Amino acid sequence: MSAGGPGRPQGVIMRPPDGQVYRFDPGALCLELLATGGPGEFARFETLREPSDLAAWAVASRLGGCPGLTVTEAELASVRDLRDALFLFTADHAHGRPWDPRHLAALNAAAAAPPLAARIEPDGTRAWTPGGTGTQLLATVARDAVDLFTGPYAPRVRECSAHDCFLLFVDTSRPGRRRWCAMERCGNRAKARTHRASRATPKDSATPKGTALPKA
Repeated sequence: MSAGGPGRPQGVIMRPPDGQVYRFDPGALCLELLATGGPGEFARFETLREPSDLAAWAVASRLGGCPGLTVTEAELASVRDLRDALFLFTADHAHGRPWDPRHLAALNAAAAAPPLAARIEPDGTRAWTPGGTGTQLLATVARDAVDLFTGPYAPRVRECSAHDCFLLFVDTSRPGRRRWCAMERCGNRAKARTHRASRATPKDSATPKGTALPKA
């Protein structure tokens, strides 16, 4: 799974319609692409409307930017098509459903193309060779997906536990108990709901300590 440079904050900045801005770290480059929109009802969240939008996404993503990147309208359409297929593929995987052969074929086809070329800068940092194309970027993302879904973290690909959130992520934490897209977003909302529910429950409805419970 591709990563940005040293000290670089991981994840993408989310700006939902309700106005709360927060950082969402899906844990992998390929999953960062899914946060740019999606198929069907998720098309309303589309952020890749022009080739320049894809170049801006690359800079903000784990790729860390691609100097001289060129993206055509056709390449942008291919990126959106693969993103939508990967979105459904990942959702199926997260819920334990069989992979759709069409989504798998789209992913493998994109991964078969030449990816962006990496190089070492004079200061020892990793960078991309200037002059990459949208097709190479797409292949790099697709290969990242191949690594993710065939690697040790594949069983940890999940969907946010909030009933109204469909963001997908891979839990790379040591405990492996991540449930939310972001604690500051859905995690805090869940805590607030639990707190409100506990305050609304009449105190005398609780079972007193020492009361024998009915046997099953």
